[in-house]
Amino acid sequence: MTTRQYGRLVDEWVTLVGLDSAGYGTHSLRRTKVALIYRRTGNLRPCQLLLGHTKLERTGRYLGTEVDDALVMSAQTDI
Repeated sequence: MTTRQYGRLVDEWVTLVGLDSAGYGTHSLRRTKVALIYRRTGNLRPCQLLLGHTKLERTGRYLGTEVDDALVMSAQTDI
């Protein structure tokens, strides 16, 4: 499936549930899911893995967390 095909499916799904498809896209849904995971767990590592980021700092910036806080949380979390 191409990204364009996936985008069309997301547009159809959003419309089916009665929302305006202009307000939702593949990227916003991707970011929302990991943001929810981070809020529930406070653990950036799973978010990093899901997003495919190589550096934890990038994941922290992407989710809007402070880099220093992200590193502290990461160091305190055993995986």
